[in-house]
Amino acid sequence: MDETEFWELIDDSREAAEDDPEEQADLLIERLMRLDPDAVIDFARHFEARYNRAYTWDLWAAAVILLDGASDDAFDYFRCWLIGQGREVFEGALHDPDRLADLLPDFDEEEDGDAEDLGYAADEAYERLTGTVMPDLGIAPAPREPLGTVIDFEDDRALEERFPALWERFRGASYE
Repeated sequence: MDETEFWELIDDSREAAEDDPEEQADLLIERLMRLDPDAVIDFARHFEARYNRAYTWDLWAAAVILLDGASDDAFDYFRCWLIGQGREVFEGALHDPDRLADLLPDFDEEEDGDAEDLGYAADEAYERLTGTVMPDLGIAPAPREPLGTVIDFEDDRALEERFPALWERFRGASYE
């Protein structure tokens, strides 16, 4: 499976689920089960590699702004959700998390930003197909600490200065 096929599966499942992350995960499992186990492993590698790339302080800070706070687990689920939004949103956010203010026209912190089940879709499909757990993917593990410069999530002024568009749209407060 190449990168284009990976993103097609993500996009097709999201569109069919009408942006419902739980439904997207279920549809993704169904679509993955139509593939052979090696293709499911390839999908898992693509997903995991992007999940690891998204482990950055800047994206975590963006999640804090979007979700009005983000624990370790909430950030993990946010990264799954971000991948589930498709290539344009994912790559745009990775390049400049402040762009999420424009890339997410209909974001609702009560319904969006959490797609834990997407992170398990390939594992679930593989187990159903083979009756065994997914083998080691053979890719580098996530870094122990997020990449980039540490950001104090409790410092509203620093968040606003670093992410002005996100802050203005989702927190609507400005410090003089």
